[in-house]
Amino acid sequence: MPTTTTRPRRPRGLRLLAGSLASALAVLVGVTAAGPALGDDLDDQKAALESQQAQKDQQRADAEAALEGLSTQLQQVAAELLAVQQQLPAAQAALTAAETALAGYEREAALIADRLQDAQDQESSISATIDTDSARADEIRGQIGRMAREAYQGGPGLSGLSIVVGAETVEDFTEQYGLATAAQRAQSQVLDELAAIEATNRNSQARLTAVRERITELKAEADAKVAQAEEARQEAADRKAEVEDLIAQQTAKQQQIASQKAAAQAEVDKIDAEAASIRSQIDRIAAEQRARAAAAGQAPPAPSGSVGTGALFGNPTSINPIHVTSEYGMRLHPILGYYRLHAGIDLRTYCGTPIYAAKEGTVQWARWRNGFGNQVMVDHGFVDGNSLMTSYNHMTSFVVGAGQQVSRGQLLGYSGNTGTSAACHLHFEVYVNGATTNPRPLLGL
Repeated sequence: MPTTTTRPRRPRGLRLLAGSLASALAVLVGVTAAGPALGDDLDDQKAALESQQAQKDQQRADAEAALEGLSTQLQQVAAELLAVQQQLPAAQAALTAAETALAGYEREAALIADRLQDAQDQESSISATIDTDSARADEIRGQIGRMAREAYQGGPGLSGLSIVVGAETVEDFTEQYGLATAAQRAQSQVLDELAAIEATNRNSQARLTAVRERITELKAEADAKVAQAEEARQEAADRKAEVEDLIAQQTAKQQQIASQKAAAQAEVDKIDAEAASIRSQIDRIAAEQRARAAAAGQAPPAPSGSVGTGALFGNPTSINPIHVTSEYGMRLHPILGYYRLHAGIDLRTYCGTPIYAAKEGTVQWARWRNGFGNQVMVDHGFVDGNSLMTSYNHMTSFVVGAGQQVSRGQLLGYSGNTGTSAACHLHFEVYVNGATTNPRPLLGL
C-alpha cells in the first residue's frame, strides 16, 4: 500500500506571498484592469482582456520562479524586496508626472501674472490720461463760463451791428472786425477742444471698463492657477516622500538580505547536494539495470544521448493544454546574484490538483527530498539505449510507492508547494542517462 509523505506545511501567509507579489508586479509594469476602448467590438475586447490576464499570470509565475529555491525566511525577505523594487518605477513615474504638472501650473501662473501686470499697467495709464483730460476739460469749461458771465454783465460787445454802428472810421471798423473774428475763432477752438476731450474721455472710460473687467477675470484665473499649483506641489511632495520611503525600504531589505547571504548559499549548496545525490542514484539504478539485462543476454544498445523528438510524454498535469510558467535553463538567483541551472520546467497546476505519470514505468521512490519537497521518481527504462526517468516535485502528497508499476496517465499524487517552492506548481524534470534535459520538446511543446 503506497504511503503519503508529509512535512510541516508553510504558513498560509507565505503561500499567499506570490499572489500579493504578482499584484505589486502588475502595478509596477503598468498592467491595468481597464478594458479596451468602447468602440472595439466584443471579439477585440475579449482578446484584450485575455492578453491582460495572460500578462498577469506570467508576472505571477515569474515572481514565483524568482523565489523558488529559498527557505521560508529568505523567501519572505526576498519577496518584500522584490515587491519594493517593482513598486519603485511606478512611484518614480508618478513623482515625475507630479513635478511636470507642477511646473506646468507654475508656468501658466507666471504667464497669467504677466498678463495681469500688463492689464494693471494699462489701467494706470488710461486712468492717468482720463485725469489729465478731465482737468483740461474743467479748465476749458471755466473759460467758457467766464466768457458767458462777461457777455451777461454787458462787457464790450463784438457783434456785427455794434461794430458797424460804433466804428468812427474805416480803420476803426477794420480793427474791431478783426478783433471780433479772432474772438469768435478762439471760442470755436475752445468748444472744439472740449468736444474732442470729452469724446476721448468717453473712449478712455470704455477702455478702462474693459481693462478692469479683464483684470477681474485674470485675478480669478490667477487664483485658480495658484490653487492648482499648490495642489500639484502637495502631490509632488507626497510622491517624493513615497519614493524616498520605498528607497529606504529597499536599502533596509538589501542590508537584511546581505546579512543572510551565507544562509542562502548554504541552502543552495544543500539543494545542489541533494540533486547530485539524485543523479548518483539514477546512475546506479541504470547501471544495475544494464548489468541485469546483460546477465540475461538482453543488454540495450549503447547510449546515444538522445531519446528522439516529439511528444514522448503525455500531460502530467490536469491543465489542458499544458502551460509552462518557467523554462529550463540558467536562472539568476535573487539573493546570491549568480546564474544557476533550473533543471526542469515549471508547469501550471493548482494546489491539490492531480499529477499524472507522463509515461508508463516503475516508481523508484516517492518520498521527501530536500529542496524538491515530496518527489516521485518514475523509471521509464531504456529508450534508444538511453536510461529515461522523470521526476515530479513539490507535491502535497502522493498515492504511489517504490516498486509500483504505473501506466501513462495514472494518478501519482497531488500538486503542492512543498520544499523550497514559492507557490503550488509542478516542477517536472527529465533525466537521460542521469543528466537533466529540457522536457519541453518531449512533451510536444
